[in-house]
Amino acid sequence: MKVEIYDPAMCCSTGLCGPVIDPVLVKMNDALLALKKQGVEVERFNLAQQPKAFLENRKVADLLHKNGKKILPVTFVNGEVLLKAEYPSYEKLCEALGIEPLKENKPISIMTV
Repeated sequence: MKVEIYDPAMCCSTGLCGPVIDPVLVKMNDALLALKKQGVEVERFNLAQQPKAFLENRKVADLLHKNGKKILPVTFVNGEVLLKAEYPSYEKLCEALGIEPLKENKPISIMTV
């Protein structure tokens, strides 16, 4: 089981850097940590720091060519596109992977306005 996320260009993927904390990135990072605890292989690629990874994945390269950077983030589950232009919830990732969400120590829920 594998999840790959191709993030837009940013300084870090955790959402904890910069003057304003991005709750969406914090929630995504927490979800990925929970998936790792469940034995899921997780990889993230940042356009600013790993542009070669975006070119090496043909599906990502094609999506970027057709849609531009607005298509990011792109989330893959087991090599197939799950979601484009937004981050999936922990529950959606679990569903796509065919695993049960954690009942205890599950990811935090942050309400966004």
